[in-house]
Amino acid sequence: MKAVVLAGGYATRLWPITRHRPKMFLPLGETTVIERIYAELEGEARIDEVYVSTNERFASDFETQLGDSEYEKPRLSIEETRAEDEKFGVVGALAQLVRREDIDDDLLVIAGDNIFNFSIGDFLEYYDRRDAPTIAAYDVGSPERATGYGVVDLEDNRVVDFQEKPDDPPGTRVSIGCYVFPSETLELLQTYLEEGNDPDEPGWFVQWLQSREPTYAYTFDGAWFDIGTRESYLDAVSWHLDGDSRIAESATLEDATVRSNVHVMADATLVDTEVERAVIFPNVRLEATSVRQSIVDESASLEELDLHDAMIGAFTQVPGGPKR
Repeated sequence: MKAVVLAGGYATRLWPITRHRPKMFLPLGETTVIERIYAELEGEARIDEVYVSTNERFASDFETQLGDSEYEKPRLSIEETRAEDEKFGVVGALAQLVRREDIDDDLLVIAGDNIFNFSIGDFLEYYDRRDAPTIAAYDVGSPERATGYGVVDLEDNRVVDFQEKPDDPPGTRVSIGCYVFPSETLELLQTYLEEGNDPDEPGWFVQWLQSREPTYAYTFDGAWFDIGTRESYLDAVSWHLDGDSRIAESATLEDATVRSNVHVMADATLVDTEVERAVIFPNVRLEATSVRQSIVDESASLEELDLHDAMIGAFTQVPGGPKR
């Protein structure tokens, strides 16, 4: 079996934090979002090769990351795009990758911005029992949240209806961007595209597929985060920290209050500052500043600010008023 990690997006909703880095590189404790996936796939014996599908713009970043990593299975497969308006769409990019890499094995597909706490091994065992296209599905708990995803209707875990981002969702169980397709299903990607269907959201392909052949859902409880917005990233950080905070040994705190769910990284300096539910990147300096539910990127220097629900780009300089 092969695996594909989809990492070709430009994450515009997380700009400026992701303007010059893949969102999959966002830190989660001592690792990153995508390295959690690498670790799962590395430990799964039946997966012999992992393709990391990214774009030309971020290819060198992934080359550096993989070159420095301990993982042996991942290798790059590069889409020929450099900007948001050039994207093939997820389905289009996946179909292109299958052709480019000449994949004819069963294929596990995972969105690279996914954080989940189920075992990939358990997911694949469930797929083996069904021997049919299989998706992972999670109950998000509210119709409002469900409107942003592909909503699934199940009967004995078979997908009997799939609605991509419905305005009035019939339920709250959604597809999470984790799929297994049998080798014979892969040729249907091109059929789907040739019929003029939406090349972007993979949910549209699943909706089309389940009306043609049996498609099943592996459901799980626990945690799942789709790292697409500031809020969802901070939710994932809070889940990972479990109410605690992580402060790098090289960080400097002077009259600073670090409350719950905060990650302060290497060589950051916090002076007369209060921080809560936030991520502070390396070499940041905060003075006389309050930071809540915000992300401050590397080497920013901020004085006398009250930040709430903010994203501050790297190297941003905001000096305070006249010193008294």
